[in-house]
Amino acid sequence: MRQGTTTRRHAAFCQGSIMRHVVVMAGTGAIGLMAVFMVDLLNLFYISILHNPAMTAAIGFTAAVGFIQIAVSIGMSIGLGATTSRQIGAGHHDMAQRIASSFFVVMLILTSLIGFGTALLAHPILHALGAHGEAEHQAALYLYISSPMLPLIAAGMGCSSLLRAVGAAQQSMNVTLAGALISALLDPVLILWMHLELQGAAFSTLASRALVAALGAYCARQHDLLAWPVVRFIRTDTHRVGQIAMPAILTNLATPIGGIFVTHAMASFGLSAVAGQATIDRIVPVAFAFVFALTGSIGPIMSQNLGAGKPERVHETLVSSLKLVLGCVALTWAILFFGQNVVIHIFSATGTTASLIRLFCNWTIGGYFFIGILFVANSAFNNLGHPLYSTLFNWGRATLGTIPFVWVGMHFGPMGVQVGQVLGSVLFGVCAVMVAFGVVRNLKVEPAAIHPDSIPSLPPAQSAESAMIELDDLDNEAQEYEQGEEDARDRSLSRSGG
Repeated sequence: MRQGTTTRRHAAFCQGSIMRHVVVMAGTGAIGLMAVFMVDLLNLFYISILHNPAMTAAIGFTAAVGFIQIAVSIGMSIGLGATTSRQIGAGHHDMAQRIASSFFVVMLILTSLIGFGTALLAHPILHALGAHGEAEHQAALYLYISSPMLPLIAAGMGCSSLLRAVGAAQQSMNVTLAGALISALLDPVLILWMHLELQGAAFSTLASRALVAALGAYCARQHDLLAWPVVRFIRTDTHRVGQIAMPAILTNLATPIGGIFVTHAMASFGLSAVAGQATIDRIVPVAFAFVFALTGSIGPIMSQNLGAGKPERVHETLVSSLKLVLGCVALTWAILFFGQNVVIHIFSATGTTASLIRLFCNWTIGGYFFIGILFVANSAFNNLGHPLYSTLFNWGRATLGTIPFVWVGMHFGPMGVQVGQVLGSVLFGVCAVMVAFGVVRNLKVEPAAIHPDSIPSLPPAQSAESAMIELDDLDNEAQEYEQGEEDARDRSLSRSGG
């Protein structure tokens, strides 16, 4: 890679229909996400066949721990994707490659420390969540296997963010689908045929994430997004990404921290309540895969248009996303409302577990509209240079919007816990969207100048699946750009001579 040079690339999202960009990105992203989360749902299905409540509850406890690990990885990938998206939108592809290569080293080191630390402290962590007996033992075995390999997750997410930064949505989706396919094939073999049970699910997950990391790195290299890092730039580039990644990590930690409190509350009502919550936690990502992909999809769109100085397209992106969130939640609610008996039968749910699933399908599922618009607002904050707003609203929802509501709900049993978890999202979702529109209205940006050594200020972006970027006219665009630069110099010399 040549330092100090700028490669002119086509910023895919700075022209054309915003709604089309969002739908294409969210659609491809939803396919990949749904495949991944469907595998998790199948894991739960295979475990439920064993008719062991402790095993099902163990999935809930490991999920609570795993969400924290994933949140850290997501936060770092957000910082990485934000930085590279903005650089690409401004025309600095070589700089994007350098930053990505530098930060990858730091990301792998940090996630290794977190992964091994979690494995060493597995029993104290699970005990604090309320796990005990067979459920604690099974959950600990799962963490012993999966946690040390956390760098694989981070590498896969990092490569996915890089692919989305250049708009390679289909390629990113295919990589994700390959990992999901491997896991889907291994799960029944390891869990049921080889009788490895929850440990089999852990081994299957490792194989899937290793494949995603390897294929993701290969594809990122194809787009010239990764190279051998230059040691003298690692500290500087890490600081640049860290300014974005740290608030993003804090923001993403809010949701699993709130989830830990909910898991602990459910544990006080027995393993059936934890199993019910675990089942819902597996259903939600599949049912709302489009919403989760959608809320992240606006990241590259906003980053590129902000870099290109087009605030009106940033506003249009926000509005389009909110419309699609509403439509998706309404459709999902209708499907699960009429299909709740099928869901209960599939997972062999009875008693408290079945009651929690019915409550979710009938009523509390509607609260995910407000969770969805909160995530959309967070994406806007991250992209428009206000990551602390995102942190504030996410932590507000996870604390003031969860703890008091869940605490009151506990007096009405496990169903009250579920209702309390959703109610706080209504308040914080509405407030976050109102603030997001205020931020968009006050945008004051200018098109980024293309200078070899210039580094623009970098607001963060939310990770997501992006539309395929078209590079067929790259040579013509480069020639047009060079001609424009020459014309600008000629005009400047004419004014000076006058």
